[in-house]
Amino acid sequence: MTSEPLQKARDFEAQYGPHIPDSERPAFHATPTIGWMNDPNGFSFYKGECHLFYQYHPYSNEWGPMHWGHLKTRDFIRWERLPAALAPDRDYDAAGCFSGGAVELPDGRQLLMYTGVQRSHNAEGFLQDVQTQCVAIGDGIDYEKLLDNPVLGGKDLPRGGSTIDFRDPKVWREGDTFYAAIGNRTADDSGAVLLYRSGDGLKWEFVRTLDRCHNQYGKMWECPDFFPLDGKQVLMTSPQEMNPVGLEFHAGNGTVCLIGDYEPEGKGFLRQYVQAIDYGLDFYAPQTLLAPDGRRVMVAWMQNWGTVGAKPYHCRWFGQMTLPRELAVKSGRLYQNPVRELENYRSCCVMHSNIPVSGEVNLPGVQGRVLDMTVTVRPTGGEMYRWFRIRVAKDGEHETIIRYRPSDGTLKIDRTRSGLPHDIVHTRSFLVRYREGEIKLRIILDRFSVEVFVNDGEQAASAVVYTRQEAAAITFEAGGSVLMDVEKYDLTFDEQEMEG
Repeated sequence: MTSEPLQKARDFEAQYGPHIPDSERPAFHATPTIGWMNDPNGFSFYKGECHLFYQYHPYSNEWGPMHWGHLKTRDFIRWERLPAALAPDRDYDAAGCFSGGAVELPDGRQLLMYTGVQRSHNAEGFLQDVQTQCVAIGDGIDYEKLLDNPVLGGKDLPRGGSTIDFRDPKVWREGDTFYAAIGNRTADDSGAVLLYRSGDGLKWEFVRTLDRCHNQYGKMWECPDFFPLDGKQVLMTSPQEMNPVGLEFHAGNGTVCLIGDYEPEGKGFLRQYVQAIDYGLDFYAPQTLLAPDGRRVMVAWMQNWGTVGAKPYHCRWFGQMTLPRELAVKSGRLYQNPVRELENYRSCCVMHSNIPVSGEVNLPGVQGRVLDMTVTVRPTGGEMYRWFRIRVAKDGEHETIIRYRPSDGTLKIDRTRSGLPHDIVHTRSFLVRYREGEIKLRIILDRFSVEVFVNDGEQAASAVVYTRQEAAAITFEAGGSVLMDVEKYDLTFDEQEMEG
C-alpha cells in the first residue's frame, strides 16, 4: 500500500513536473521530474529495461528529506519518468531514504536496498544521524518496505565502525548469493568499504573490509561500487574531505578508482593502482551496472557539493546525471567512453581534415549546443606549439574553454565566462599522457553541460554550464601552428517522444 508521504510526492510531481518544458531541460541527460536530484541509486537492469533511481527532493530545488526518484530507459539515452519509488515514511528512515542499489530477485521481483536515516540529539545536544540498511521489494513501480527493517545496523558493523556514517549499499547477485558493498567510517576517523552477503537479500552477514582509507584519500568513503572488469577488480568510492594531490585529486568531495586483484577466499581485494575517475568540475557518486551484453556501464551525478548554490534563476529542477559511459581497464587504468547508443542520434555530419590553425578560427558547419564532436590536434613544422584552445557555448559575452598545453601535458576546463555569476570553482587542470604534442578530444555538448573524453577514453572531464542557449559558436585557436581534424555531428531527438 502506498504511504501518505509517498503518495503526496507522486501527486506533486504528477501535478507540476509536466509543466517544465523540454526546452528547459538537457536534451538527453537524466534530470529529476521536478525539484532536486543528486546521487544515482539502483542503476540496474530489471525485466530487460535499465532502471535508474536517484536521490530526490521534489518539493524544492534544494537538498531536503531524501526520497528516491525513478527513471527507466531502453538505450541509456531516452529516459522515461516513473513515479517516485521511496519516501521517508518509517521511523527508521524518517530523516531520509539515502543512497543504495537494486537487484532482480529469483522470483522476478525487484529488491531495493537503501540507507535509512534517523536523526536525534546526542548527549551534548547536537543533531546526529543513525544510519541503517533497509530493503523494499516491488514490481518496478511500487515497492513495499520490509517489515523486519532495518536489515543491517550497528550490531552488524566490525569493531570500531560508525553507526553515524554507514551508508550507500551497492547490491548485486552472484549465482544464489547476494552481496553488498557499503561505505563506513572507521575508528581512525577515515573511510572504509565493507562487504556483506546474503542468501536471500533479506538476512545479511558481514564478510570483510574490502579496503580502508587510513586517512590517505579523504575521510568517509561514500557510494562504493565493486566489480570485475577486464581481468582486474575495481573498487570505486567517493571520499569526503579530500586533500588535493597534485593535479590528480582536488580538495573536497572527490572520486577514487582503486584497481587491483581479488581473492574472495584469500586475502580479499589487493589494491594496485589508484586514480581519479573524472577530472572535471562536476562528477560525484558514480554507480555502475552490468548490461545484458556484457558491458560495464557507469553513470554519476554531474554536479559537485561545493557549487550547489550556483543555480540558474527560477530553475524548477536542479541536478543531472552524466551521459552513461562504457568502462574498460587497460594497462592498469580505467577507460571510459560514451555509450555507443549515442551514435544512433547523430545527424548532419561535418568533417574538416588537415586544417592549419595558428590564430583563432571557426569552421563552416561547426557550431551548436547539442552535439558530438571529435577534434584531433597535432604539431606542424619544426617547433612545438605552446597551447591549443577550443571555445564552446560562445557568443560575445560567454564561452567555456578547453585548453591543452603540450609543454606540461595539462588539459584545462575553464567555465569562468559561462554565465554563472557566483564565486565558485570555475577551472580545473589535469595531466594527460604526452603523445608528441598530439591529442584527441571527444566533446559531448548538451544544453547545460560539456563532457570531454581524452585520447579514446584515457580520461574524462565533466562540467555543468548554464550558458544561455543562443551562445552556440565554437572556435579553435593555437599558440603556434597545428594541424587539426574535426568530425562533428548534431545530436537530434524527437521532442514529442522524449521524456527529458
